[in-house]
Parts: sequence; C-alpha cells; structure tokens
Amino acid sequence: MNQKTSQATAAAPAVEEGLYKSRKKIHARSVTGIFATWRWVLVWFTQLLYYGLPWLQLNDRQAVLLDLVNRKFYIFGLVLWPQDVFFLAIILIISAYALFLFTAVAGRLWCGYACPQTVYTEIFMWIEEKIEGKRSARIKLDKAPLDGRKLSLRALKYGAWVLLALWTGFTLVGYFTPIKILWGEFWAWNLGPWETFWIFFYAAFTYAFAGHMREQVCLYMCPYARFQGVMFDPDTLVITYDPERGEPRGPRKKGVDPKAVGKGDCVDCDICVQVCPTGIDIRDGLQYECIGCAACIDACDDVMGQMNYPKGLIRYTTENALEKHWGWQEIVGHILRPRIIIYTVILVGITLALIWGLANKADLRVNVLRDRAILAREVEGGLIENVYRLQVMNVTEQAHRYTVAVTGLNDIRLEGENSIEVPAVSTKTLPILVRVPLESGQKGAHTIYFDVKAETNSKTAVHEKATFLIP
Repeated sequence: MNQKTSQATAAAPAVEEGLYKSRKKIHARSVTGIFATWRWVLVWFTQLLYYGLPWLQLNDRQAVLLDLVNRKFYIFGLVLWPQDVFFLAIILIISAYALFLFTAVAGRLWCGYACPQTVYTEIFMWIEEKIEGKRSARIKLDKAPLDGRKLSLRALKYGAWVLLALWTGFTLVGYFTPIKILWGEFWAWNLGPWETFWIFFYAAFTYAFAGHMREQVCLYMCPYARFQGVMFDPDTLVITYDPERGEPRGPRKKGVDPKAVGKGDCVDCDICVQVCPTGIDIRDGLQYECIGCAACIDACDDVMGQMNYPKGLIRYTTENALEKHWGWQEIVGHILRPRIIIYTVILVGITLALIWGLANKADLRVNVLRDRAILAREVEGGLIENVYRLQVMNVTEQAHRYTVAVTGLNDIRLEGENSIEVPAVSTKTLPILVRVPLESGQKGAHTIYFDVKAETNSKTAVHEKATFLIP
C-alpha cells in the first residue's frame, strides 16, 4: 500500500452499520378493488367461524369443544378420544400439503388472505383508520405534539384494540372451557388461574402483533417467508410488475399517450408502495417481504383506470408468462404440471382416507385388563378362575347397555354380572370372572375372546382377544 492510499484510507470516515435494520413505521393506505373485497370476505368468514362456533349448541352441549380435562374433543356430532390422535396427525398433513399445493399454484395465498396475522392486522388497521383518519391524517397525527386531541384519539384507539384482543383471548379459551360457563365465571370474577392466564396471554400477543408489530411478524418472526420461495417455479402465479410495459416510469397529465412522452405506463405515483402492508416496492421485483395480499394490484388498476390506460400493469402472472408474453390461456394451461398433479393426488388421497376413517370410526371400544394381583386360581368345583377388568368405552352420544360373552375354551363361562350400562361418551369398568374346568386345556396360556355387544344394535360389537392362564 503506498503513502497516498494510506492517507486516503486514514481520512475516510468510519461507517458504522447496525446489527438490526431500523424500522420505519408503515401507514398503509386503504384501497378498494376485487382483491380487497376478497380479503374482507375472508376476514368476515374466518372471524364469524372463530367467534361464533363456541356459542353453537348440539345435543345439550357446546358443538365444538376441546375438553382437555376429560380428554374428549367434541366437533359437532363427532367425538374424538386420545386414541384418535392419529386423526389430528392426518389433518396436519392435509394442511401442509394444501399449503404446498396453493403456494405452488398461486404463491402466498395463505399469507395474503387467511393468515391470522393478516386478518387481525386488517381489522386493527380498520379500527385505526376509523378513529384517526386516512393515511395522511395518521401521518400528521404521529408528527403532532402530544396534546389533548392526540391523547384522546390514541386512548380511544388503544382501548378498542385492547377490547378486541381480550374478546379474542376469551373466545380462544372458550374452545377449551364451555364458553357459557366461562362467561358466567367472568362476570362473577371467578375465573380459574389457567383461564385467566390464557385469556390475557393470547390477548397480549394479539394486541402486540396486530396493533404494533404488524409487518415485523411477517418479516422477521414467520419462517414461511424464508422458505416459501422453494415452492415457487417459473409457472407459479405471483404478483408481478411488468417492467417492459411500465418503464421508463414518470409523471404526466391524465390521458397523455405514454409513447408520446417517451415513457412507460407507470406514472411513478408510489401508491402501490403506500398501500403495501409491508412497505415494499413491488416494482423492484419479487421479494420475500411480499405477503401476496394484492393490494398493489387494486391500487395500480385504479390509477390505470384514471389515466385511461389498460389495467394489469401489476398483476398475477408467472415468470414464463412475463418473459414469453403468454395470455391467460397459456398460463392456465401450464398450471397442471407434474408437481401440481403430485400434490393434488396426495392431497385427495389423504383427504379421502381421513373421511373414510371418520365414517368408519368404531362406536364402541373395549380394553381387557388382567387383574395382576390374581393371575389364576382354583375355586370350588375344580374350576380355574381368571379375573379381568373390562374398560368399556361408549364413544357415541347416546347411553347404551352392553352384554358380555366369552369364548375360546371348552365349557368356558362368566360368573357374576355380564352386562353394563354406559352413559353417552363415557367409560366404565366391569370386573369379569372367567372360569373353565381344569380339563378344558393344558397348563399354560390360552387365547380367549370377549364379545361385547350393544343390546339395541347388534352391529355395535367388539371381539377382543385376551389370555387365559391354566396353572
């Protein structure tokens, strides 16, 4: 290094780079259009389901109740027990494959329209706009000193956010504790410790994520943003700016032919940036920060309509379509490609398997437990007796009486009670004494079978294997 270089290096100011990028608060502009309408349709649909389901009643109980205390999940007429946990695994697999399929077809549809973070951020932003005004009014309010007006508007906004967040947390707990009971306990100030904790815990996260953190959750906390790109391919529909048509961008008067002024269709109004909830410029190309909400499409189409230009400068299209100037016929024709077919076949197969499994789920379950304190003993009359405990699970929502019979050895018989009444969705244990003559078999273990049948429905039956010991 020569002397001049050394002097220049020494004179150069030091540049300090922070570990984290400083956040610039985003004031998203409201937008109308077909995609905004679809987002609000999904907001209403998901929230009517979420807030409404716990209040539905069926068979004198809550229609959807995840009763962890009694280890039963009630989903309308379906009752799932701990033994049915594999159904949950299948549902999770279906959800994963559905996410893969939708992402491969049309990008981040889940993020843009149905993700709870997107949905609640949309609701909180709507409240904010109704209280503090449009985008320009909110920006002005942020810069204003803290006077009485600003304090009252902020208090009203934060208060509305807190109430919505608390109701959201209350509803969540209502899926695990019967919500009508929870409602009564709330007004009586008699909530249990875990109900109180989860109501406030979930409310706090809803308030923080949807009210204050917003795009930070999508950019830095959600892992999906980081790996969703591997599910894209050149034929995946994504939100795209058409640079060939839009560049060079620049302002001009309404109705001016862009070619006459040597410009593209983009008027450089930046409205696509103003409406973006993550604050990106879609004109810079596809970015992992884009959640696929399509707000920029609605905004740009509105501007193009005002300028009397064709819509679609920003649109759903594919990399191949943009490069090869395909129309919708070619785009749709390339949707049905090998990976889509594979995802669809797997998804349909697993879904049909789930439906078949639920439709053929047993109404009766029986567990045979040997009395370990008394393996086998000889009783009066030269008979050998084994003692069992039958756990009879009635998984239907009607009470049933079941009869018990035993087979497998010559002259085998039951002693004592051979029937049991089991209430709806309950388990009862029936002690069973089984006796055989000594000459019924050789010493050792022998296979026997317990047949448990419902008295009112012979099809509801279980043929359960057990072992009988002859000493």
